[in-house]
Amino acid sequence: MKKILPAISVSVIPISIYAKALLDPKKVETKPLAPKICMILDKAGKDDNSFNQEAYNGFEKAFKTLPVAKDSKVIEAKEDGQLNQSVRSFIKGKCSVIFSVGVNNADAIKKIAPKYPDQKFVVIDTTVDYKNVRSVVFKDEQGAFLMGAIAAIKSQSGIVGMIGGMNIPLIHRFETAYTAGAKHVNPKIKVMVGYVGVSVEAWNNPTKAQELALNQFNQGADIIFHAAGGSGLGVFNAAEKASKPNSKKYAIGCDSNQNWIKPGIILTSMTKGVEKSVVDAVKELIDDKFTTGTYSYSLSNEGIDWAYDKYNKNLFSENEIKKINEIKKELVLDKIITTSKEAKN
Repeated sequence: MKKILPAISVSVIPISIYAKALLDPKKVETKPLAPKICMILDKAGKDDNSFNQEAYNGFEKAFKTLPVAKDSKVIEAKEDGQLNQSVRSFIKGKCSVIFSVGVNNADAIKKIAPKYPDQKFVVIDTTVDYKNVRSVVFKDEQGAFLMGAIAAIKSQSGIVGMIGGMNIPLIHRFETAYTAGAKHVNPKIKVMVGYVGVSVEAWNNPTKAQELALNQFNQGADIIFHAAGGSGLGVFNAAEKASKPNSKKYAIGCDSNQNWIKPGIILTSMTKGVEKSVVDAVKELIDDKFTTGTYSYSLSNEGIDWAYDKYNKNLFSENEIKKINEIKKELVLDKIITTSKEAKN
């Protein structure tokens, strides 16, 4: 007796990725579930309450809120030899992107990046011109100009100061713009300038910065802006030491909102969107929209600003805030030149 088998309906479909994997797993390319994010901070480290901490905050925010690999890592490069070794180690560890923070780390990336064209890099606060590198820069001159204007608006003595960290062209631009901002408000104002040093240690020497700041306060300055990284803490200490009941001294922070460190002593802070720049890059990497080239952050895109919060709101009148925001608006619209011949005198 012949058995009758039930009819089976068969449809022809394209071979799926899963089927391909069963046939020949070696020929199937798989994407990692989450990108591995790696970051190298400079010598000042993540506890500098300044630039490095902002970068580290960006890493932490991305790590906690975005789908990134659990073996993502941050290191502090204390020595140049360690820096080169760390970059190569990150490359071997298959980091999806390597963040290099600060001007002093840039030389290592310049040497290594062209040798590994498939490795993605992000350098922050400097420019490295290779196809596999995103260079994040900030319009520091806008922020420094605004800090100079604020210092001049608030100064009672007609003398203000600035302490730079390392004596390099980047901080010279801060100096020029800060002076121009002060003279924009008060053409007769006197601006004193000092630098902590000529080596990378200048970014983390608050004792020297305090000495320089006290000297400026003793010569009549009543407000000092720092662009000195971790050394800026010395400027804050100097303002506190130099203040008298009838002669208040102030400091202005830089890179991050430092108002909280010494409320009532820190007049305001020039903030830079370092945290935002890190998170932006990670988001684009996850969305497969990451591109290289130069990315500029400024007053117009939350990359630069002045810090006004609960720690310093009692230090400004409504009229002063109005003046500051008017100058900020003019800077955004490029109606103000942030350098001038007067600023160089």
